[in-house]
Amino acid sequence: MKYSHREYFFNKCSWYGILYITFLLVIIAPLGVNAQEAKTKKPLIIKEQGSFAAGGTVKTSPGTFDPIEHGAFNPADQPTEGQSLHGDHAFVFYQVPTNPRTLPLVFWHGYGQSMKTWQTTPDGREGFQSIFLRRGYPVYLIDQPRRGLAGRSTEPTTISAATDDQLWFGIFRLGIGTEFYPGVQFSKDPEALDQFFRQMTPDTGPLDIEVNFGAVSALFDKIGSGVLVTHSHSGGQGWLTALENNNIKGIVSYEPGSNFVFPEGEVPDPISYVGGQLSARGVPMSEFERLTEIPIAIYYGDYIPDEPSKYPGEEQWRAALSMAEQWRDTVNKHGGDVTLVHLPDVGIKGNTHFPMSDLNNAKIADLLSDWLEEKNLD
Repeated sequence: MKYSHREYFFNKCSWYGILYITFLLVIIAPLGVNAQEAKTKKPLIIKEQGSFAAGGTVKTSPGTFDPIEHGAFNPADQPTEGQSLHGDHAFVFYQVPTNPRTLPLVFWHGYGQSMKTWQTTPDGREGFQSIFLRRGYPVYLIDQPRRGLAGRSTEPTTISAATDDQLWFGIFRLGIGTEFYPGVQFSKDPEALDQFFRQMTPDTGPLDIEVNFGAVSALFDKIGSGVLVTHSHSGGQGWLTALENNNIKGIVSYEPGSNFVFPEGEVPDPISYVGGQLSARGVPMSEFERLTEIPIAIYYGDYIPDEPSKYPGEEQWRAALSMAEQWRDTVNKHGGDVTLVHLPDVGIKGNTHFPMSDLNNAKIADLLSDWLEEKNLD
C-alpha cells in the first residue's frame, strides 16, 4: 500500500508518539510514587563507591587439576580434583559522600534478609542507606556469608521452597494472619507488601554464627573504626563481633532477638514463649568487659505484648525485649553505656520489626542521628 507524503508524516508521528508514551509509562511511571518527594530533595553526591568481599575461606580438594580432563563444565558430575572454592565471605557495598563524617556506619541485615533491608523501602522511599548518606555518613552495607551476594558457601545445604509469607508477616509484626495491625507504620498498598515479601532471601549454606562474625570482623580490620548497625538476628552476632574487634566504636541494634552475651555466672534463666525458648550465652568477664567500653543503643518497635500472647509472632519479641532489658541492666551494672528504647514508650507508635523501612523511618533515623551526636560517634 502506498502512502502520500502527508499520510506517511502523520503515521510516523503517531508511531513515535506511541513509542514516547510507552517510554514514559515504562521508565517514569514507576517513579511516580515518589515524584513529589524527588522534587524536594537535593542531589545526592557520592565521592566514592564500590564493593568487595571481606573474610572468607578457601576450600581445596586433593589431587591434580587437569585442564583437559576436568576443564568441561558438567553440573551433573562436576569433577573437583585439585580445585579450590573461595567462599564464606561477606559481600560489602559502600558509598562515601562528599565531606564525609569521620566514622562510617556499617549496616548488617537480619534473618532471611540481605542488604536490601537498608536500601529503598518496600513502598519506594529512601532507606537508611540514602538517609544517612545525605547526613554525611559513609555507609557500608553487608550481605553476610552464605546469603545474598555472598552466596558462595563452602558447605552444602538444601534450600526450601516452603510457602511461608504469612508466617513472616506475623513474626515481622506487620499484623496477624493477613490483617495489618491498626495504625501500623507500613504501607497498605498491595505493591509494597509484594515488594516486602520479595526481599526475603535464603541461606545458601548452613547458618554458622562464627563464620558470620568472623567475616564482619574482617571488614572492620579493612576499613578501621566505625559504628556497627545491626537488625534482628545480626544483633547477637554484633555483640560477638565487638568482642573480637576493637575497631567497632559503637553499636546500634534494631530489635535484637538472640545471642545476648552475659558474664559467666550471671547468665539469666531461659525465657519461654509460645513456640520456643530464648537462652543467653555466657563468656568470661575478661571478654564481656569489652561491651562495657563502647556506647550501645537498642530499639524495639510496637505490638510487643507485656504479657504472654497466643500469637507466636508476637511472643518471641516479648521474650527478646525482656532479655534485652536484663542485658542492658547487666552491662550498665559493670560500667557500660547501653540505652534501650521501646519506641511506644517515647510516643512513637505503629512500628514493625523493620523500623528502618517503616513509613516513619525518617523519624527513626533522627533518633539514631541524635544518639550518634550525643555519644560523639558522628
